[in-house]
Amino acid sequence: MQTIDDLQVAGRRVFVRADLNVPLDGETITDDGRIRAVVPTIARLADAGARVIVASHLGRPKGAPEARFSLAPVAKRLGELLGRPVAFATDTVGDSAAATVAGLGDGEVALLENLRFNAGETSKDDAERGAFADRLAALADVYVGDGFGAVHRGHASVYDLPARLPHAVGGLIATEVGVLRRLTDDVARPYVVVLGGAKVSDKLGVIDHLLKRADRILIGGGMAYTFLKAEGHEVGDSLLQEDQIATVQGYLAEAKERGVEFVVPVDVVAGKEFPDLSAKAPVEATVLAADAIPAGLMGLDIGPESRKLYAAKLADAATVFWNGPMGVFEHPDFAEGTRTVAQALVDSPAFTVVGGGDSAAAVRILGFDEAAFGHISTGGGASLEYLEGKTLPGLAALED
Repeated sequence: MQTIDDLQVAGRRVFVRADLNVPLDGETITDDGRIRAVVPTIARLADAGARVIVASHLGRPKGAPEARFSLAPVAKRLGELLGRPVAFATDTVGDSAAATVAGLGDGEVALLENLRFNAGETSKDDAERGAFADRLAALADVYVGDGFGAVHRGHASVYDLPARLPHAVGGLIATEVGVLRRLTDDVARPYVVVLGGAKVSDKLGVIDHLLKRADRILIGGGMAYTFLKAEGHEVGDSLLQEDQIATVQGYLAEAKERGVEFVVPVDVVAGKEFPDLSAKAPVEATVLAADAIPAGLMGLDIGPESRKLYAAKLADAATVFWNGPMGVFEHPDFAEGTRTVAQALVDSPAFTVVGGGDSAAAVRILGFDEAAFGHISTGGGASLEYLEGKTLPGLAALED
């Protein structure tokens, strides 16, 4: 892959496909991590005299404008982080985009409106997607892919557009790929993986892949209860995927054959119902043995003994990959499991990778210094698919 060092950008229109899919509360950005992650690439191009056109999706609009998914708040925050004005086009390939790009001078930056406001961005029809890519290509001279969180999507701006322009990877994608190679090629051992989140089904491919590579796998979050059920335990009203029990039992058997240690919670913090995350008022919480969760209660975090166990299982690691919280970390009564895992990574001398998504959000929400981790990914789904060994369309499109 070419990098931006291989490009002549001065005076040229450079299209940067970023991942600015940040969480919003109205027009307030609640976590700007993905914006900050791409700022170095944008700043470097602008400083080199490029006319930088930034584009991204936000949320899942249905191919038409929706005010709640506008990138206008992102344009404002991007300008603050860059320390320079960011012009904002109120459409993607229409009159506003054309005028905004035409008005750029050397070293100036513009942001297009949400790419998914155009149905061609995500269309399954090659012709429709290609037509949108053609209109985007008309805005630029060069393409830089730096939206790692989107490279697993075969969308127009990710997959089709690079074929229409000279292209290269930005610094963010180059870093992400380098880190993921350290998790797949010649890994320093012991290699410990921590997997959480709501559903086992979201992690099937990565579990299957990691069973052949990891030395130890720690399970938390809602998916832990399917593992506990697969071991024959009652899980009360906890989140459970009945249709995945047989698959999980197969994983446990394979892990035993391969000598991979699977670690599941020994106790949990349970409540009567899923907590109100908007109020965050204290709720009644009970610590229970993980094999004795009665009907009427649901596990919402790993318990104090599980926290000690997980910290101990991470202490001797040389490499750690963490994807998915241990519980409902957004509520203070169920955040300690996730906080313990994060602190164990901070305390560890291992090469530690936080695999994007909710794990990255938890690190910031719980107040950890991001610099204390080896790497915090900007792409949860993309990271997992890379670790599964899948071909990522957005990376394939950037290959020479």
